[in-house]
Amino acid sequence: MKMYLISDNVDTYTGMRLAGVEGCVVHERGELREALECAIADKENGIILLTEKFGREFPDIVDDVKLNRRLPLIVEIPDRHGTGRKADFITSYVNEAIGVKL
Repeated sequence: MKMYLISDNVDTYTGMRLAGVEGCVVHERGELREALECAIADKENGIILLTEKFGREFPDIVDDVKLNRRLPLIVEIPDRHGTGRKADFITSYVNEAIGVKL
């Protein structure tokens, strides 16, 4: 299985290409939907990486794929501007998931 990147900027795309991950750069809603459909159609893609911006701007498209498809796995990654999450998001996630305060 391969990873495939759908990015909103060339810098993230270039960095992932240096790591051997293929992908594309899109900016509009229609382009994202089309890129996701093509990436999903390729059965070798086991993980699709999306920059977090898409999750914020087009949650309906991203959530539809996450909730209605078993494969590929959709993972949102931070772009060059950093993450939109708070600094202790992992700790708070664990607290919510298992109910243990760390």
